Amino acid sequence: MNADLERLIALQKLVSAAHDAERTVAEEPEREKAFEGRLDTARRRLAADKERLAENQNARRAVEKDVAMHQGRLSKFREQAMAVKTNQEYHAVQKEIGFAQGEIKTIEDKILELMVEADDLTAAVKRAEAELASEQKAVDADRRAMTTELAAMKSSLERIAAERAEIVRGLSAKALAIFELVLRRRNGVAVAPARDGICTVCHVRLRPQVFNSILRNDQIIQCDSCQRILYHVPAAAPAASSSVPQSAQ
Repeated sequence: MNADLERLIALQKLVSAAHDAERTVAEEPEREKAFEGRLDTARRRLAADKERLAENQNARRAVEKDVAMHQGRLSKFREQAMAVKTNQEYHAVQKEIGFAQGEIKTIEDKILELMVEADDLTAAVKRAEAELASEQKAVDADRRAMTTELAAMKSSLERIAAERAEIVRGLSAKALAIFELVLRRRNGVAVAPARDGICTVCHVRLRPQVFNSILRNDQIIQCDSCQRILYHVPAAAPAASSSVPQSAQ
C-alpha cells in the first residue's frame, strides 16, 4: 500500500475517534442537566404529594373545629332544654338539638373520609420519598460512570493527539494538504473506503478505470463527486477447505 495512503487511513481513524471523544466531553453539561431533570421530577412529585397531605391535614383541623363549635352549641341547647317552661320552647330547643346533632354527624363522616384519604396520601408520600431516594442513587451511579467515561475520553484525546502528530510527521506535504482541505469541507471525513465500485460515503458510482486504480491502493485517488480520498479494503478470503482448492484473488 502507498505509504501516504496508509498513514492517511490511520489519520482518519484517529480524527474520527477524537471527534467521538470530543462529542462525549461536550455533552457533559447536557447529561448533567438531564440528571438534575430526573431528580427534579422526583422532587416535584414528592413535594406535590406532601402538599396534598398538608391540605388534607388542614382540612381535617378545620372540620374538627366545626365539630367543636357544633358540640358547644349542642351543649348549650341541652342546657336550655332543662330550663324551658313551655312546650313550644321545648320543641324549638329540641329542633335546634336535632339540627346540631345532624351537623355533627355530617362533619364526623367528613372527618372519617379525610382520615381514609390521609392514609392514602401518607402512603403516597412514602412511595415518593422511596422513589426519590432510588432516583438519587441511580443518578449518583450514572454521574460516577460519566466521570469515569470523561476521564477516559480526555486521556484518549491526549493519546490521539500524540499519535496524530507522529503520523503527520511522516506524511508528505501534498498528501497532508489534501487531507486537511477535504476534512474541513466534508464534515470531518476525508478518507473513506470504496466498495463494489461505489464511494461508501457519498454513494456515487466511480468510473471503472478509477475504481480499478483504487483497488491497487498504490496512490492517492479522490472521489470525483465528494473529493474524499478513497482506498480499497480487500474482502476477507473464505475459510480454506481441504477438498476444494481456492482460486487466486
